[in-house]
Amino acid sequence: MRILVCGGAGYIGSHMSLALAECGHTVEVVDDLSTGHAAAVRWGTLHRGDLGDAAFIGPLLRRIQPDAVMHFAARSLVGESVADPALYYRNNVAATLTLLEAMRATVPRPFVFSSTAAVYGEPQCVPIDENHACAPINPYGVTKHTVERALADYWRAYRLPSVSLRYFNAAGAEAQARIGESHAPETHLIPRVLKSALDGGGPLTVFGDDYPTADGTCIRDYVHVEDLCQAHLLALERLCAQPSHEVFNLGNGRGYSVREVLQATAEVVGRPVAHRVGPRRAGDPAVLVADSGRAREILGWRPRRTDLSAIVDSAWRWHRRPAF
Repeated sequence: MRILVCGGAGYIGSHMSLALAECGHTVEVVDDLSTGHAAAVRWGTLHRGDLGDAAFIGPLLRRIQPDAVMHFAARSLVGESVADPALYYRNNVAATLTLLEAMRATVPRPFVFSSTAAVYGEPQCVPIDENHACAPINPYGVTKHTVERALADYWRAYRLPSVSLRYFNAAGAEAQARIGESHAPETHLIPRVLKSALDGGGPLTVFGDDYPTADGTCIRDYVHVEDLCQAHLLALERLCAQPSHEVFNLGNGRGYSVREVLQATAEVVGRPVAHRVGPRRAGDPAVLVADSGRAREILGWRPRRTDLSAIVDSAWRWHRRPAF
């Protein structure tokens, strides 16, 4: 199959391109490189452009005629979304609708959408399954949920098949450390801890140690990026066999605290990670853990890299010699 990977120069998109290529698919990448890296596009052809530009994406779809589209191109910083919501509505909603309209103008193809647990907002119960109410508390989560609702409507009205995959905390790097996670600024905990260990800069700030958890720090569900890619492959197979609109959570089903991440990192790098405790950040729930039973049952997804130390170690091997 010929697969169009939107945002394929980014963290998860580049790992997806590799997974697709290893399965024998032809990969076409669209990315404007505003946050991605051209050097990460090693398994596919890069078409540099803006998904929100109908004059670009329409002719591209007609030219390459993809059999399916995977969409990872989104802004994803919660704080930035609060400070500049217009950026998020333009990039995450308007540009995605432009893409969907371009797809409608050709032949509707399976559409795999990178969504987020941020659509749930403050958890009412843990673990969180797909029946949990969606009440996002920031523009980032709102924009992702808006696209999810649009996809449901596009299936009902236009028979454009799609699946939304709600990630919890993507982490880790490709087994051979050829690609990995590189953001500017970096907001994800594991790469921030590893960079602190690597460059010996000032101490990392732990935001709060007075949560109602075993060690007082927040608990999050970390899912390895290669396991995420496997879920996308399974979702694509299902869409091709049974066109519909569906939603799945993707997580390990168990959580790790900030202190457990610090301890695992110390074991991997061979020395403690300097840190200090600061005040809580507004809007940080104590525990976010996925119930991914639906993905396991329906897609047959079985995450294989669930040990925290193994996840951290894969990321560490990348961060010691990043290629971009």
